[in-house]
Amino acid sequence: MRILLVEDDPLLGDGIRAGLRQAGFQVDWVRDGQAAETELRTRSYAAAVLDLGLPLKDGIDVLSSARRAGVTMPVLVLTARDTVPDRVRGLDIGADDYVVKPIDLLELAARLRALVRRAHGQPLEKLEVQDVTLEPAARLVYRNGEPVTVSTREFDLLYVLMLNAGRVMSREQLEQAMYGWGQEVESNAVEVHIHRLRAKLGSELIRTVRGVGYVLMREGCVT
Repeated sequence: MRILLVEDDPLLGDGIRAGLRQAGFQVDWVRDGQAAETELRTRSYAAAVLDLGLPLKDGIDVLSSARRAGVTMPVLVLTARDTVPDRVRGLDIGADDYVVKPIDLLELAARLRALVRRAHGQPLEKLEVQDVTLEPAARLVYRNGEPVTVSTREFDLLYVLMLNAGRVMSREQLEQAMYGWGQEVESNAVEVHIHRLRAKLGSELIRTVRGVGYVLMREGCVT
């Protein structure tokens, strides 16, 4: 799951990036408000972690501008401004959640997972489609209640497909969700991972929509 981190403090940003990567997120990190505004408007992320005290452009202005431009991705605001008026202002202009510094990385990761689930209409922590269950926090997969061993990339791909169950996802969308900046993506990477998931979870779970992409089938869905 690909996340945008906007934080100008190099030590804090490095720590957050490392912690979120350990929790299974792909993290792209920018350090000023102008770069954040460009990323929010031009790239696809599952969610963003946005500091308010940024150089070049304040985080509140970045968020307000992004929402006016129609950016709908969940945004978790990271701030040292622990006052009610600041929180109210941020929420009123489009923040989805707040975390006040100092940060607990486990809580931050949990809040991000919850934001992503809710953005996809998935209120529960566990994702369940047909006979497959996925636990994002523990990064575990089950089929008919039995654990299934999957690689990191296979898990990330399955996670995106289950969040968007019933919706056709293009290869480009899947690659953007699975890989961060500077990570080499082989031309057939998505196809290889889908082949392996089908072998482990059943050939009918993930369907190919020719010329469009892939869809993880809900019960009763047809293509």
